[in-house]
Amino acid sequence: MASLTALAGIFAALINLDGPGHYLHWGFIEISYGNLAVIIVLIVLFFAAVLVPFPHHKGSDQK
Repeated sequence: MASLTALAGIFAALINLDGPGHYLHWGFIEISYGNLAVIIVLIVLFFAAVLVPFPHHKGSDQK
């Protein structure tokens, strides 16, 4: 558990969160680039989960 905490501290040191956020302004929509990236990744994962076929059992066709 201590190694996980140390690893989180190392990753937290790589990103400076003290500065002002960067936002995308589009009409009445205002969203941070970080949140937009997370939403895009979630949409891509959703479509990948829908489009990737389930594995099928290799055997005789029984109905």
